[in-house]
Formats: sequence, structure tokens, C-alpha cells
Amino acid sequence: MNPPVRVLYLAGSGRSGSTLVTTVLGQYDGVFAAGELRYLWQRGELENRPCGCGRPLRDCPLWREVRRDLPTDRAAAIAAGLRGRLRMRGLPALLRRHRRGRRPVPAHPDDAALTDLYAAVARHTGARVVVDSSKLPPYGALLGALPGIELRVLHLVRDPRATAFSWRRRRGLDGDTDPELMSRPPVWKAALLWLVWNTVTVRLWGGGAPESYLRVRYEDLTADPEATLRRIAGFAGVDADSGPFTGPATVRLVPTHSVAGNPSRHRTGPVPITADVQWRRDLSRWSYALVTGLTAPGLRRFGYPWRRGVPTPAPPAGLTSVTGSGPPAGSAPSVEAGQSTAVVGQSAQVRQPASAGQEEG
Repeated sequence: MNPPVRVLYLAGSGRSGSTLVTTVLGQYDGVFAAGELRYLWQRGELENRPCGCGRPLRDCPLWREVRRDLPTDRAAAIAAGLRGRLRMRGLPALLRRHRRGRRPVPAHPDDAALTDLYAAVARHTGARVVVDSSKLPPYGALLGALPGIELRVLHLVRDPRATAFSWRRRRGLDGDTDPELMSRPPVWKAALLWLVWNTVTVRLWGGGAPESYLRVRYEDLTADPEATLRRIAGFAGVDADSGPFTGPATVRLVPTHSVAGNPSRHRTGPVPITADVQWRRDLSRWSYALVTGLTAPGLRRFGYPWRRGVPTPAPPAGLTSVTGSGPPAGSAPSVEAGQSTAVVGQSAQVRQPASAGQEEG
């Protein structure tokens, strides 16, 4: 019998650093940066969007091998089925089932294809850990119930004012030349999504064992990148010394084969991980107040200040992340995302060194 596939699932709200973390982790020995695998069927198989390596996904040699083991003729039905099963209106029932010790997302015939997907990825890449940055908590709950999957959840959290500002930026789905834009929800919707997805993530996994749940704030990551990524690598169960850091806050990236995510997944070469605080200057007073009011319960839980201009408390020495469901220790000042330098085409080459502290997945 084959050993279970260890999946490091990045959960939480969008624009919280998932693409950055996934891309950096993909440079470690034994790790495969799969990107947002819940989109494989739609964006990969049906739309043939670029792989992280720059080729259209169906032309990527790696994904060509993986796809041979999958029911690609049923991609449209599987994609539609996932959309239906993971709707927000199903969250109350999902949480009730979880509290009662039942499977949060009911079993479905398509689950066999999902199980085959992760097994095929592990088999063809030889990875000990598959990083899935799909973020959506219901999809993570679905994965955790599949046979042959060992789920570890990395909960990424970012200041909701920063994420709301980041969502409003105009950005092509796969780079500046892509006419299809990434989703741009209004600030009130971005705030509610932040609150719902982070709350559900804590409800599903926050009370679990330390070896199965780790919470990291994006602000802590950008304040001390190397130490934070080492801790994440250790949590995932990979060699923390095999990372791509050439300095405490600089990484050297080679192409990954991520399915979907922020266009920054296409960056290669030396990349400094730095903070961009544009949201602190440019988020309007009205938007700041609205997001703060809507996310007030989460601000307290995750240690973010209410008032504008008040710095986020610094963490105790050596502490950059928190496990469990209680409020985390403080962190360094929160950051906003910088501008992407993604190149989409037959290969992904960096145009110039870019900040990795940009709007992320």
C-alpha cells in the first residue's frame, strides 16, 4: 500500500501571502508547489492557462504526465461539481457536521478523481510534500476527509485593511498582458470574506494538534522571512536547511509548476522579500473605517490594532508564528503588496528584481 500523500494546505483569505509562501516552499528539497489545485479542472484543463513554468498547462511536460492518470474528459463536470459543493451558503451545515464529528463536506463520486489527482502529483514529482494554496476552507475540509491524504494546515492571516486594498488593484489573471482581470470585490465584500474564511479556518482546525495546524501572519513573514519560512518548512516536515535564501530576506527562485495563483508565481531569479506599505497611505479613511468595523472580531483575535497609525505590536524575540486558535502574539508592522513583475509565455524570466512582499494569492 502506498504511503499517504502529505498535503500542506494553505488556508485563509485571499491576498494573504499564499502565492509567495507556495513559491518559496517549492524551492525546498522534496516539496512540490502545486498552486491552487482546486482550479486545475477549470483554469488548467478547460482554459489551458499558464503553468507556473510559463507554458500552457496542457503543454507542460510535468502536467502532461499527471493528466494521463486523471479523468480529464470529465473536467467540466468536476469543476462544476466543486463550485456547487463549496458554496458559501453551505457553511452553516458544514460547521454543524464538523461539530458532530461527521465529514464536513459530504462524499461525492468525484472524490475519487481528487484522490487520484494528489496521488498522481506525488508519484510524478517524487515530492514528500505537496503544497496546495487553494485557501478555501471547505475545500481543505474536503481534502482532509479523502483517503490517502495526510493534511497539514498552514493558516495565513494578513491585516484585513491591507487585503481589502490589495483586492482593489487592477491585475491580469496571469500578468499585465492578460485581458482577464483578477477578482476585484468592493472593500465591504473583501472584509466579510476575510472575516468568514479566517473564522471558518479557526473553527475547522484551530483546536487541532500542533503538528496539524500552524498559524502565521503575513506581517511576521515579511519582518523575518528566513526564520518564518524555516518554521513553516519544519512544520511541513521538510529539511529547513534546503531553502532558497541567499540572505535573511532574499530568495533565489526557479520556475515552479503551480496551477493557479497570483501572477507573481511566474517570477524567477533573485527576489528580495520586502514590505510595501502603500495601503497605509492610500486606503481611504472611509474604507479603513468600514473594513475595521466589519472585521472587528477578527482584529482582536489575530492581534491587529483598530486605530489607524497604531503600529502592530512586535512579537517576542524568536516568535514569528502561532499555533492553536487563540490570539497570536504581536508582529512587526503590516505590509501591503508591491507590484508584480510576472512574465507569461514559453518561459518565465524575471525582468528585474522584484519585491516579494506584494499582493499575494
